[in-house]
Amino acid sequence: MKLTVYGASWCPDVKRSRALLDREGVEYSYVDVEADADTERRVRELQDGARRIPTIVWDDGTFLVEPSDDELSARL
Repeated sequence: MKLTVYGASWCPDVKRSRALLDREGVEYSYVDVEADADTERRVRELQDGARRIPTIVWDDGTFLVEPSDDELSARL
């Protein structure tokens, strides 16, 4: 399972989701949406123009937006 977490360093929801993944020992890539316009555009494409974070994308193309810990745990 390969995950990409799109977020921003200031966002408490991103910090919470990353902490859960770290506790569970899940490997993931982290991408700061504010550091790159192409990345922000990708997140907006997934969300029909919105930019909510965290956006967590699996290698099969499925994704969660602003998941609760329970929602994220259920997908792991």
